Amino acid sequence: MGPPVVHRPAGLTSAEVAERVARGEVNDVPVRSSRSTTDIVRANVFTRFNAIIGVLWVIMLFVAPIQDSLFGFVIIANTGIGIIQELRAKKTLDGLAVIGEAKPTVRRDGVAAELSTSEIVLGDLIELGPGDKVVVDGEVAEADSLEIDESLLTGEADPVVKKPGDRMMSGSFVVAGGGAFTATKVGREAYAAQLAEEASRFTLVHSELRTGISTILKYVTWMMVPTAIGLVISQLVVKDNNFKDAVARTVGGIVPMIPEGLVLLTSVAFAIGVVRLGRKQCLVQELPAIEGLARVDVVCLDKTGTLTEGGMDVTELRPLNGADETYVRKVLGALGESDPRPNASLQAIIDAYPDTVEWRCTEALPFSSARKYSGAAFSEGDGENSTWLLGAPDVLLPAGDPALTEIDHLNEQGLRVLLLARTVHELDSPEVATGARPTALVVLEQRLRPDAADTLSYFAEQNVATKVISGDNAVSVGAVAGKLDMPGAANTVDARTLPADREEMAKVLDENAVFGRVTPQQKRDMVAALQSHGHTVAMTGDGVNDVLALKDADIGVSMGSGSEATRAVAQIVLLNNSFATLPSVVAEGRRVIGNITRVATLFLTKTVYSVLLAVLVVCSQVEYPFLPRHLTLLSTLTIGVPAFFLALAPNKERAKPNFVRRVMRYAIPGGVIAGAATFATYLLARHHYTGPDALAAETSAATLTLFLVSMWVLAIIARPYTWWRLTLVAAMGGAFLLVLVVPWLQDFFALKLVGVTMPWTAVAIAAAGAALLEFAWRWVDRRFPA
Repeated sequence: MGPPVVHRPAGLTSAEVAERVARGEVNDVPVRSSRSTTDIVRANVFTRFNAIIGVLWVIMLFVAPIQDSLFGFVIIANTGIGIIQELRAKKTLDGLAVIGEAKPTVRRDGVAAELSTSEIVLGDLIELGPGDKVVVDGEVAEADSLEIDESLLTGEADPVVKKPGDRMMSGSFVVAGGGAFTATKVGREAYAAQLAEEASRFTLVHSELRTGISTILKYVTWMMVPTAIGLVISQLVVKDNNFKDAVARTVGGIVPMIPEGLVLLTSVAFAIGVVRLGRKQCLVQELPAIEGLARVDVVCLDKTGTLTEGGMDVTELRPLNGADETYVRKVLGALGESDPRPNASLQAIIDAYPDTVEWRCTEALPFSSARKYSGAAFSEGDGENSTWLLGAPDVLLPAGDPALTEIDHLNEQGLRVLLLARTVHELDSPEVATGARPTALVVLEQRLRPDAADTLSYFAEQNVATKVISGDNAVSVGAVAGKLDMPGAANTVDARTLPADREEMAKVLDENAVFGRVTPQQKRDMVAALQSHGHTVAMTGDGVNDVLALKDADIGVSMGSGSEATRAVAQIVLLNNSFATLPSVVAEGRRVIGNITRVATLFLTKTVYSVLLAVLVVCSQVEYPFLPRHLTLLSTLTIGVPAFFLALAPNKERAKPNFVRRVMRYAIPGGVIAGAATFATYLLARHHYTGPDALAAETSAATLTLFLVSMWVLAIIARPYTWWRLTLVAAMGGAFLLVLVVPWLQDFFALKLVGVTMPWTAVAIAAAGAALLEFAWRWVDRRFPA
């Protein structure tokens, strides 16, 4: 028999709900999962570079043949690809967000049902249990030892006990007990309060890649403006050649300075990452979180739900101090009945010991991870009254109690032990646990996750440290980790002995791998301590007690079946609840970052040599060697097409910091060598060729040198070689050869090698440039290690 029956409010009737919907008093909060279609199109179309290139394209359409306007079509293709990929990612995200969405339980017409958050109306009665998030503002209607954590709103970590009539704030969540509340503010009103909170607490994941690319683009713009002005003046004023040709060559000099594909590739790589992870039932709530995961070097795991499956089984009941086993079974059955929302260990007890007796629960104290025990007071039906506690033996018993030795042996086998104790104090007394009389030990066995061992070994291979942080007994957690062959499982630490000083704590954390009896506040301190030692920390969790730590970690990973509160603050939600998905998430992050770093070097080498060529042309007062069509051909073959394949290739290296520095230390020497070699060929060709077609022949020789040096940059960046990378480089070289030998392509691209001496000189200069590149690349590696 359960707690006394109390009259429960029935909630709104269907008619009242319909009336409120008609009045618009609905909780229509915008979906947070991703950008709208309009935003995506706008972000891809209206970019600084599209504006510059658009203007140049329009000019070219008027003054030159269509071949010189090809660069404009590349922009249209780029923008289109960007939009399509982001829309695919949005579709994946929105689909997953619906699966992962919190569904509060709402009571209407006396019946409780799960509804989507957007269906709640003003005045609805919303039921709450441990881990539920308060989705709208309201007022408590029923409270059964209801404890609310408002730390995300107030920063105050201690739970607040709520009584009927108290105010509820959206964004807080239940840590213990249960109840129901009436919605007093919905939609924009509650959301306004929420938005202010979100602004103060949801920092977008810091993306070094995004900020790095913006920094680079800022510098590029500063370099472009003066160089472009100089080029325009020198081509139009100094040279008295044909006006249209001068305009075409000026544009030919400005266009390649713009690394237009770099921004596109970054968003495409992120978007494809999201779609790939979506297929694995992994919801990425913020795009750059993929990047954060690639940089992670410490993963903090909770044992329950990560290494072990949620359910447990009672394997043994050991009565203590001569207690009668039949009576103990009655107590356990009644305790199971006393909690309307049992956790996993209590559920195992309910399954093992059904409630049969005429006991009446007069008062209950729900389990909380801060206390580490729960309790209930009963009237036993024969006039006897008793009060019981069930929880962690090492918390309920004084140190040195003989029962603890027995418990240690059980913990060493990885079993979970709960102590049933009888207390003489009132449940609401602060001393309720002192002097409690041990009555029985309940031994529970946890089910290990079949995939946990492989996941742990993956992290060990990848040099990612794993730390198990659990509220359970340290020895028992260590035994579970040991069964899974986790490195360092033997070094277990009881978190109650951890130093409070951050520096000292960080040292202990670095040296050990398994921590037990950790309080929610300590989890948060541990994350901060690890970060203070320069670690990038990912934290996985599914319980309410993980929220603070998840929020503070660099990347919070929540299980889909976890509480709403954890799902709301995590950047990544594993909807299939499988910890085994994590390696593929980390691998995806590494693939995206490693590849973008490579590809960025290709794009910026082009920017550097374009700016250098323009400066050299302005200083030496000669015609600009290239028409836009030449550079369109070059950048398509040496950058555009290969970059696309390289950006999506497998890549396992851990992402390293200092993106800008790591890209520029290769791009600057590469660009300078390519620019200098090309200009040297061009000057030699100017002395070599004479006559009306001299400029075309000079351009062709310079193009050959630039192509060969750029191909060498590509060949270096494509390392280490695999069959497909070699094929990619060879195919690009073959395509250029085709243009040089097929007559109509020669005409189309205005590329015709004249004579024998100059083309071979161009090849020789390119070979010298390539050798210099190899040397420079190695020297940079030694001199400026990233």
